[in-house]
Amino acid sequence: MDGGPFWDPRVTANIHAAGAVLWRRAHGETGAIQIAVVHRPKYQDWSLPKGKLDPGETPLLAAVREVREETGLHCHLGRYLGHVTYPIPGHRKLKRVDYWAAQAADGEFSANSEVDVLSWYPLDQVMEQLSYPMDRQVLRAFARLPAATSTLLLVRHAKAGSRGRFDGPDEQRPLERAGQAQAQALVPNLLAFGASEIYSADPVRCVETVAPLADKLGTTISIEPLFSETGYAAAQDKARLRVVELVPKRSVRVLCSQGKVIPDLLRWWADRDGITLPSARNRKGSVWVLSFASGRLVAADHLDRSLSDAIVKS
Repeated sequence: MDGGPFWDPRVTANIHAAGAVLWRRAHGETGAIQIAVVHRPKYQDWSLPKGKLDPGETPLLAAVREVREETGLHCHLGRYLGHVTYPIPGHRKLKRVDYWAAQAADGEFSANSEVDVLSWYPLDQVMEQLSYPMDRQVLRAFARLPAATSTLLLVRHAKAGSRGRFDGPDEQRPLERAGQAQAQALVPNLLAFGASEIYSADPVRCVETVAPLADKLGTTISIEPLFSETGYAAAQDKARLRVVELVPKRSVRVLCSQGKVIPDLLRWWADRDGITLPSARNRKGSVWVLSFASGRLVAADHLDRSLSDAIVKS
């Protein structure tokens, strides 16, 4: 498995799908990690929950929906686990499936036309239960890091038009119409990770990018001037200390910042904690999904295109 979301230019797939390694903690003293495996009577197989994208749907939303439809459980996505690509027997087609770690939340399983059995297995026993080597490959990616990670969603503000065409202070430049659409489209995708707290640099275009999410959650936006381009340039060390303070322990936090802040901040963080960042263009309206274990950055996944573009092929 290779690459980050969403599409690998080296492989052209005809069919796109998404799924998850759905996990929970067992009841009792140990709280051991258990993994969900579903039985599909149509194929007589045991697999991870997954399914094809609906028209206009992002892989993130498809993964959450497929988990809910196949298991009856709501979930919150965590780190990206990579993708598999394979031919469809009897067709001249390739199928690509993107996977995320996903913690089970509320809900209850009931047998349906797609899945008639849901079973939970300890992490050290689940490999032998899966029918396909590719599912085991995804599971190995999951097992490389702790299951329980905390998430910080670092968003670059949406489109705000040209600086030269705005008659006023640059920090007051608002989102253009396309940017407003991006901000609306971000909402369900950020909620797929369980976003619950919102922070933003002070420029209007940053605040407006996360305002629809704040409205959906019925919460306020905490203003963080250190993550504007001017604030970061004036107090870089202070901003770095502050972003470490924002690493959540239980909640999932969203932080909206600017294009000249995010790359430098992430390079510093990755160097500090010893991870390699995927290549990224850091486009407006895009998102970095930062995963932490014991306060350390352990994974950084970039949603490379604006999430208002549900399927963008290279």
